Amino acid sequence: MNAEGVLKKAEAWRLSSRLLTQVKEKTIESLLLFAALTSVAITVGIVGILVYESTSFFVQISLWEFLTDRQWTPLFSEPHYGILPLVSGTLVTTTVALAVAVPMGSLIAIYLSEYASTGTREVIKPALELLSAVPTVVYGYFALLFVTPALQKFWPELPGFNMLSAGLVIGIMIVPYVTASIGIQLLTAAVPSLAALRASAVGACEEEETRREQPEPFHAAAAQQWTCHGRACLRARRSSGPPSTRAP
Repeated sequence: MNAEGVLKKAEAWRLSSRLLTQVKEKTIESLLLFAALTSVAITVGIVGILVYESTSFFVQISLWEFLTDRQWTPLFSEPHYGILPLVSGTLVTTTVALAVAVPMGSLIAIYLSEYASTGTREVIKPALELLSAVPTVVYGYFALLFVTPALQKFWPELPGFNMLSAGLVIGIMIVPYVTASIGIQLLTAAVPSLAALRASAVGACEEEETRREQPEPFHAAAAQQWTCHGRACLRARRSSGPPSTRAP
């Protein structure tokens, strides 16, 4: 009887432990589902608010005028609400920024993952992380007070507020994001170890191994550039704009 009681207690404890484990798993699963649904709900809410607030604007301004007008002067005595100057300015600044950031960030990522020593990597990576932590307003002052005067020495007709200096500084600003998106993890994890060993076995040097025998990370890196493109657009939209957008 005593042994049967011990067995029953052990069975009851096992069942209670299993039930507690199931409850914990269900709780964690519910929390994760709630977090996922919360992000979706926030996105839907943002879109809904934008659509709702835009209706009152388009009641007064026609969609055709908004898309085709070449001036954006909402604070002038005769306001204009054309989106073309903002879109064109953002695209030009983003193009300049990507022309700077993508080659530079890609070369830095390839160097850190394939050629740099451990000591060099430990120095450059924190420096890039610190570069990404600099506030946007600091980059703006840098572009206005240093880059623009430097460019005006070679191009005297360049105005003080221009998209070239903004694009160059934004390109420098997003270099850490380009390097991180391509990343040491991306270049190493996407490369099959068998392919690397095969390339070394046939006598390929590091450059040939990186360029010919390991195409996978570069395809993945090309896909990652869209993230950097979106970030460049966001930075360009925040830090640049045509002179006509400023009130007199």
